[in-house]
Amino acid sequence: QVQLVESGGGLVQAGGSLRLSCAASGITFSSYTMGWYRQAPGKQRELVASINSGASTNYADSVKGRFTISRDNAKNTVHLQMNSLKPEDTGVYYCRGQLRPGLKISDYWGQGTQVTVSS
Repeated sequence: QVQLVESGGGLVQAGGSLRLSCAASGITFSSYTMGWYRQAPGKQRELVASINSGASTNYADSVKGRFTISRDNAKNTVHLQMNSLKPEDTGVYYCRGQLRPGLKISDYWGQGTQVTVSS
């Protein structure tokens, strides 16, 4: 059974930092592209950052220079370090694992963790 479990969300003031973690089980983690997505109230879910099996990273323009995604294949965990947080970063953050991005098979989501940034 595949599980992606997020942790680390919470309430923080603007300018603060949070570190999200996603622990994966039931998959060959090192083979997966892992991503963090977020969904703000009334908006569509959007990609925040991703890291592929070769550790190449991709970021949304809105978070470049502030967020850093990393992975620990030994612990089957992906992290998102979020610095200089802004109120517009508020939303539910989801972890996603994809064996082959673009294909619907072997595509898994976590339940999400709430991040709230107050002004």
